Amino acid sequence: MTQPVSPPRDSAPKAPSAGEKPAWRAVLFRADVRTLSLLGVLAALILIGGITKPDQFLDTRNLQLVLTQASVIGVVTVGMTFVIISGGIDLSVGAIVALASVWATTVATQEFGFAGILFTAVLVGLGCGLVNGVLIAYGGMVPFIATLAMLASARGLALQITDGRTQIVTVDGVLDLGERDSYVLGIPPLVLVFAAVTVVGWLVLNRTTFGRRSVAVGGNAEAARLAGIDVRRQRLYLYLLSGLCCGIAAFLLIVLAGSGQNTNGNLYELDAIAAAIIGGTLLTGGRGTIVGSVLGVLIFTTITNIFALNNLQSDVQQIAKGAIIVAAVLVQRRTASTT
Repeated sequence: MTQPVSPPRDSAPKAPSAGEKPAWRAVLFRADVRTLSLLGVLAALILIGGITKPDQFLDTRNLQLVLTQASVIGVVTVGMTFVIISGGIDLSVGAIVALASVWATTVATQEFGFAGILFTAVLVGLGCGLVNGVLIAYGGMVPFIATLAMLASARGLALQITDGRTQIVTVDGVLDLGERDSYVLGIPPLVLVFAAVTVVGWLVLNRTTFGRRSVAVGGNAEAARLAGIDVRRQRLYLYLLSGLCCGIAAFLLIVLAGSGQNTNGNLYELDAIAAAIIGGTLLTGGRGTIVGSVLGVLIFTTITNIFALNNLQSDVQQIAKGAIIVAAVLVQRRTASTT
């Protein structure tokens, strides 16, 4: 009579030891450390600005200016964060902002007033995002190539529309948003829009199935497909989201500058990618945070403001940004190798 075979001891589930943290707690711990580190860097920059130019940097108007300037690129960065989390990239965001801003400030568009400018900016952004999404999701093009083509095409079309001229906004409703009389409790309307986009972006990423699908696609697209996720449709939606953010940012830029130019949004793609990276978003996809990306935007904007107040050369500023990006990527690689 055969004896029943007992299962090997190693097959029994192992309880985590007292000193070992569960996987989800380890992830939360790393996220908290990263956020606190970014807050520490931002606090150090504020301290440096307060020491070098106390009367100017800590002035209320200067702080409002920093937040206002961060709002435009910040909205773009929220959309970029979603794209990078999904394993993609969007090099066309700056050109889309330029195209949307000049298309929305043509004489014909301004005849429709505030609503016409806002609607056109958002519609152009969505249209460009749709083209990117279709080419990448259904055309099988590599995101780098597809968005690079959009960058060139959107810049060229923006130049053709303006013929190299600045298009001045004459709609009072738009211009009034940039005036101090429109501030709410001392907060510029552009900052409030940025805050609203950030909150919505955080909720979508962390509290909806759309956000979970985006992370799944970036972590392992094939596994996501086998799990029942329509990967192509999800990628299309993500580039539509990026285009929507570009359209909103274009409208904010119109309010801020009071005009539309084909040079608007120059190097926005690099600033948005850099802010997302130092905020903890992996370039390979599968991980990222909206809070980290926003802190990255604030860090870069604060650096720019401090350099400007101290009359430092722009080339030194670019070198400093490059060093920060390299340091952030090295930290990401070290963190990934230890997990």
